[in-house]
Amino acid sequence: MPLQLKRRQLIKALAAGGLLSQLGPLPALASGNKRLYVDGLSFLPDDLADLKSSNIDAYLCDISDIEAIQQLDGTTNYKRTYRACMKSITEALDRVNANPEQLLLGQTGSDIRKARESQRTAVFFQIQGADCVEGSIDNGLVQVDEFHAKGLRALQLTHHYGNKFSGGALDNADLETGGQQGLNKPLTTAGKQLINKLNEKRILIDVSHSSPQSALDTARASSAPIVQSHGAVRTIVNHARCSPDEVIRAIADTGGLFGVFMMSFWLTNDKIPTTEHYIAQLKHVAKVGGIESVAIANDYPLRGQKNLLKLNNNNAEGVKQYLDWWHSLRAKKVLGYEVEPSHVVIPELNHIDRMNRIDNALAAAGFAANERDKIMGENWQRVLTQVLG
Repeated sequence: MPLQLKRRQLIKALAAGGLLSQLGPLPALASGNKRLYVDGLSFLPDDLADLKSSNIDAYLCDISDIEAIQQLDGTTNYKRTYRACMKSITEALDRVNANPEQLLLGQTGSDIRKARESQRTAVFFQIQGADCVEGSIDNGLVQVDEFHAKGLRALQLTHHYGNKFSGGALDNADLETGGQQGLNKPLTTAGKQLINKLNEKRILIDVSHSSPQSALDTARASSAPIVQSHGAVRTIVNHARCSPDEVIRAIADTGGLFGVFMMSFWLTNDKIPTTEHYIAQLKHVAKVGGIESVAIANDYPLRGQKNLLKLNNNNAEGVKQYLDWWHSLRAKKVLGYEVEPSHVVIPELNHIDRMNRIDNALAAAGFAANERDKIMGENWQRVLTQVLG
């Protein structure tokens, strides 16, 4: 039997009655029994009251920051450098430690349970791009150790564009070749060494924003489950930022999961985005990877996309802030940018109460209670427990 199939069967067994049953039943809250809610990506809120209002028990928390880097051609690139991210993770850790009544630093999977029992929110620090690992392979990638000591528990290999470790989703070849082969750059030798280091440190590997080939290579190279914390399905929207089925399947075969996010222009090309479009994405991931691979992600603040909230979720106005960037990538012939976006958010989900609303929409769509348990949080709990300990 192929190794990947064995891994998937093992994960199904663990989900069905092994690992999760060992963890015991989820604790009841003072307000009664509540389904576990875990989100694939958000940020520390300006107002910590948002934590309770969101009803989220735990989430991957992007604490990275960027630095403007002047390029030789005179343009500016923005990278998550070591200096910027070390400063931002230190500030985030200080804020978590200063608010122990509301926040719990997620370091192992069991911290989800601890947070739930104490009615706090567990935050698992994540950085969206391995550009922050600037040291050489020869020195053992010591910067990974430094970030881990500060609480880093999930590292995304790249953000949009490739780096020395991984190809990026929006990488492109020169225009003379039509710009397609650059979209599928493989994992590099340095990338494979980084994966070994992350496995050793028990840091979750995130292939969001990676090229399809790099994601496939990562699934083969990692000895632990990997995730795409936030993304969408290319079968539904044919776009470079969306993942083909083979990537979804490969992630699932590691025992990992695929989180569907809230950026509606990558969820549907229909003019009016709805919750049904979001549910269709979740259904497709379940069909391809199995129900154990499906998860929820945000990629906006807990309250929602700030500018759209100011505009009362007026997508026609809100989308304008993305058009210059969109057109620049259309000029480079990057896949999918030939379709003009007409929206940014699903209005009913661009809301602090989105997790409850998704849960209810899943029920209306015919998902069983145990399937909703997995999608809304148990899949994340399982993966974080297996990878982080």
